[in-house]
Amino acid sequence: MSQDLIRYDILTQDALRGVIRKVLGEVARTGIPGNHHFFVTFMTHASGVRISTRLREKYPEQMTIVIQHQYWDLEVSDSHFEIGLSFGDVPERLSIPFAAVRGFYDPSVNFECEFEVKVEAAGESSEVILRPVTAVDISKPKVVATKAKAEAKKHVADKAGEASPEAASDESKPMADVVSLDSFRKNK
Repeated sequence: MSQDLIRYDILTQDALRGVIRKVLGEVARTGIPGNHHFFVTFMTHASGVRISTRLREKYPEQMTIVIQHQYWDLEVSDSHFEIGLSFGDVPERLSIPFAAVRGFYDPSVNFECEFEVKVEAAGESSEVILRPVTAVDISKPKVVATKAKAEAKKHVADKAGEASPEAASDESKPMADVVSLDSFRKNK
């Protein structure tokens, strides 16, 4: 097999991060439509992440937030999004670069994107490890067992943006299977 000089892995990651950017941008403009809601997992020490010291101490590696009913001031730019959420009745403002997002899951339609993000030691820059991305074909819902989905099921009652206790990262869990691009093509 020849070397990938085009870097399809990077292009795919960028395109799927663009999906998240577009969805959150639309939500910022018009609100969350229907039963949609989002679980966003991000690396708390990735470059550009701005969260309170309290949250960073509680979630030193990664954190999952729920965007559903109780959020405010969602702002989306090309590189990051900012959102207001309440954690234990304490309002917080989070700023999360799209490059720090590890997972995005909308359980209402069984859609998921997962990214592998490696954060270097303090003072060093972040490095993204490019691995296969998982996306669920929403036209034919199917279950893909992943960490974000398991967290979503455990924390469905969490409607106020609280971070999940399991969001502190368990890197030993396997990545989900990659869905073939053929599953997205219409059968003729």
